[in-house]
Amino acid sequence: MAYPDIALLRDLGVRLPVLAAPMAGGPSTPQLVTSAWDAGSIGFLAAGYKSASDLEAQAKAVAGSGAAFGVNLFVPNTVPISAEDYRRYARALAAEAAAYGIDLEAVPLTEDDDGWADKIDVVLAARPALVTTTFGIPPADAVRALRQAGTPVGMTVTSAAEAQRATEAGADVLVVQGSSAGGHSGTMSPGRLPAPTELAELVRRTRAVTELPVIAAGGIATSDDVSRVLAAGAGAVAVGTALLRTEESGASATHRAALTDLAFDRTVVTRSFTGRPARALANRWTDTHEDEAPLGYPAVHHLTSALRRAAVTAGDPHRVHLWAGTGWRSAREEPAAQALHRLAGA
Repeated sequence: MAYPDIALLRDLGVRLPVLAAPMAGGPSTPQLVTSAWDAGSIGFLAAGYKSASDLEAQAKAVAGSGAAFGVNLFVPNTVPISAEDYRRYARALAAEAAAYGIDLEAVPLTEDDDGWADKIDVVLAARPALVTTTFGIPPADAVRALRQAGTPVGMTVTSAAEAQRATEAGADVLVVQGSSAGGHSGTMSPGRLPAPTELAELVRRTRAVTELPVIAAGGIATSDDVSRVLAAGAGAVAVGTALLRTEESGASATHRAALTDLAFDRTVVTRSFTGRPARALANRWTDTHEDEAPLGYPAVHHLTSALRRAAVTAGDPHRVHLWAGTGWRSAREEPAAQALHRLAGA
């Protein structure tokens, strides 16, 4: 078994090169994060879509256990949408919403920054071991404040060009996300997705343009996948989909069931749920609405969120996002520690 080849992780006492990636929307519970630490790894709280107060409560819960942890933040990077396109899509989804008595025409067009400033304040007070960001380059004042507080900053990149930008912006670590990753792409240009590139090759291209340490993520399903990416130059890997069915995961019963249902046999990159590209299990929603779905984040996310919550409650897998990477079939029902050790070959 390899140890993580990243000094800040080794200095914390992290022994496994496989980390628990942040998964916004519920799966990354404090229990999952503390279990990762107990296993010799480190996990990340996902700040996306949480209120600042909920993030603060989760950070305090993890810190109170004695675990070191990371926090992932969504960088404000609005993808504007016209009122006309927004209303057109609301009308296209009207029948889906009507199944749960929801009127999408009444949902206002909302473009916000996910409470960025308040969450930065929470993180500065909590002092996690590492903060990572996704969707763009964080504002320089936030990077400066975090580093002055002693918190290293990792920035998510999906190409060598983005890696150069993040290096110039003062990143301490790069999170290199491949196109096989589940959930939202961290691309800084959501209207123009990078060409699909095998993760190990993407790591090599990144290492060719920067000397920063790399945490690689995306489609990792086996210990051989881990070994291949580490051999390409990553100092560690992060896994998310592989942990969705673990005992500590907060993934919904609807999501968990879909991951093992043979009727769901492929993943697609879709903007139809949130207006930003994300990889999910293909379902009736993606088959029906992808071609008509506009780019528009976070407006489309807010438009569909109540409908998706209702579908989860009802156990309806066809009106909800089923985020999953290409290796979803390998996710097992087991303790998180067992999954992390298995993937690390420990």
